[in-house]
Amino acid sequence: MTGAAGGIGLGISTALIKAGAHVVMGDRDEAAVIQAAERLGERATGIALDVADRAAWIEARRVAEAWGGPVDILVNNAGIGPDLRTLVEMTPDTFDLLVRIKLNGSLNGVQCFAPGMQARGRGHIVNTASMAAVTATARLGAYTTAMFGLLGFSEVLREELAPYGVGVSVLCPGRVASRLAETTREAVAVRPPSKASLQRVPLPVSPSQVVLEPQEVGKMVIDAIRSGAHYIFTHGEYRPAVERRMHAVLDAFPIADLAD
Repeated sequence: MTGAAGGIGLGISTALIKAGAHVVMGDRDEAAVIQAAERLGERATGIALDVADRAAWIEARRVAEAWGGPVDILVNNAGIGPDLRTLVEMTPDTFDLLVRIKLNGSLNGVQCFAPGMQARGRGHIVNTASMAAVTATARLGAYTTAMFGLLGFSEVLREELAPYGVGVSVLCPGRVASRLAETTREAVAVRPPSKASLQRVPLPVSPSQVVLEPQEVGKMVIDAIRSGAHYIFTHGEYRPAVERRMHAVLDAFPIADLAD
């Protein structure tokens, strides 16, 4: 479990432990994740893990297998939030960082643990994306790019791992109580967008919705792992926006001439 020191990662870790699993909780904040694991009891252990560091993943696998045996569930959850600058304004370094953590970090996790799952003929991978994986909002450009990419990554991975008996789910949460703002500030210097940008581009607007507790999302993830669900959506309020986008895509296709 990556990004496990708080928020969704901690919520899923808690749900997994309640379901009987042993959980290795990884996070860049070593002190926080060790404390979180200690609160969850003897079936949890915390380790330092920067998901963009491939060597750190190898060490994480060594620790996990020595502590609890082969890993059957991988949750690629770590990530940071948007800086609310437009794509024109944002720095290339910030764009690269978002992609490196969410996409490269998920690939690192998959390549570290999926071969063992394939060999054993069982396992499940959950990739935490966002509603930004299926909707587009101004000033969430790099974040949306990474999430759209992770959705496609997850769909391809599902096709590739299904013959081996390994499942893949992609989690697309709406508003959830989390440490995302805090971890984003720690990872990247977030400066305010320019006044010109604020005048030209509307602020992102979310539907009116309940802010879920991470433990509620954790229960949804457990249900998805058990049922083999492909997609995990936490907020039904987003459905109309997704429907509009999907209809726009379908309406852009020419009508096939079935007579041919």
